[in-house]
Amino acid sequence: MQAIVVSEKGGPDALVATEVPDPVPEPGEVVVRVDYAGVNFIDTYKRRGLYPIEVPFIPGEEGSGEVAAVGEGVAELAAGDRVAWSGVTGAYAELATIPADRVLAVPEAMSLDVAAAVLLQGMTAHYLVHDTYPLQAGHRCLIHAGAGGVGRLLIQMAKQTGAEVFTTVGSSEKVDIARAAGADHVIDYQRVDFRPAVEAIAGPRPLAVVYDGVGSTTFDDGLALLRRRGMMVVFGGASGPVPPVDPLRLMQEGSLFLTRPTMGDYIAGRDDLVRRADAVFTAVVAGDLDVLIGARYPLADAADAHRALEARKTVGKILLITG
Repeated sequence: MQAIVVSEKGGPDALVATEVPDPVPEPGEVVVRVDYAGVNFIDTYKRRGLYPIEVPFIPGEEGSGEVAAVGEGVAELAAGDRVAWSGVTGAYAELATIPADRVLAVPEAMSLDVAAAVLLQGMTAHYLVHDTYPLQAGHRCLIHAGAGGVGRLLIQMAKQTGAEVFTTVGSSEKVDIARAAGADHVIDYQRVDFRPAVEAIAGPRPLAVVYDGVGSTTFDDGLALLRRRGMMVVFGGASGPVPPVDPLRLMQEGSLFLTRPTMGDYIAGRDDLVRRADAVFTAVVAGDLDVLIGARYPLADAADAHRALEARKTVGKILLITG
């Protein structure tokens, strides 16, 4: 089969299309014939070595397709089942081996491309809004990169709680996308600084929470916008990691909270995984959550997909077509 293999960590050119042996499922595993693989920032972090992983490896944390083979002891899945998964590395390939307890059935009313596009980012938005900092009606929040895959879903889920949503984007085109997702206030950071723009609307330190997937370039101003006992949620580092923070600074700025969550801790058990995925899939099928697929790349062009993502030129979700 063809797969994208990283043999040496580095830039997008480290993603090399390679012929590798077809996988065979071990007990408790299934092999999925992958139709679509989601492209996410965590893939770039592992490719660059920011997140530890042994080389060589096949990137990709989520995908969708049909079960091709099942291992011993797997009774709940069969060849031909339409499935998706998240949190298991290896989706950038024509075939992927997945533990059966991490596989999710795709609803009949949902296409496989949408399943691959929404699962990781949808569950990320879900835990951020409902668990990391549970938003409520009347809360004011700031969501960075509101036209991106996670950002658009975060805006929609935040608005469903009754919160007032501020968001930042990087172009006039992205302003329209974030506004269409439901954001109350959209700030084009290419034209104005977001901190004074938020303060001009809502006054000093108006925010209950900042959801920040950008990192180093947005952290300081985001922290300065938080109300007393507000929370800074750093869930990614598109612009680079946040430098170390002295805990005394959190005290001095109003007894603030700072957290760096990761989805693995919110779907660690099968029950949590199924509950969160069902909430996302149900919302999509019901029309309560809109999924935007911004670009599709052939598997062999994975490097180009990474370049576009890291340049922050994308909107919505990027998919690799692997089937």
